[in-house]
Amino acid sequence: MNNENLFERPWGTYFNALEEPGFKIKKIVVKPNSRLSLQSHEHRSEHWVVVQGSALVTLDDKEIPRQRDEYIYIPKGSVHRLQNLGQDDLILVEVQLGAYLGEDDIKRYQDDYNRVSDK
Repeated sequence: MNNENLFERPWGTYFNALEEPGFKIKKIVVKPNSRLSLQSHEHRSEHWVVVQGSALVTLDDKEIPRQRDEYIYIPKGSVHRLQNLGQDDLILVEVQLGAYLGEDDIKRYQDDYNRVSDK
């Protein structure tokens, strides 16, 4: 694993495995009892596949549990969050699709780590 593509966050890590025009593939590891911010993206959709662990996905007004070998589609513009419900790391593969895939395409609505967007 190339460490220049590994990024630490308060909730865990992500690794950029592949990026080409129009798509990006990431490995995301969420620590036990941690969750990402409640967020949306203007320029991309996301496909999440659970590789290990138990996830709770907030997608607009629904909470959807996902286990190993299950997936979920996050449409562009949808308000969403990923949470690790288990006592072990949650690992998933994320495929992003869109014309712009920059990390600044995140609008945060709620965040456990005080990173809410002013946008």
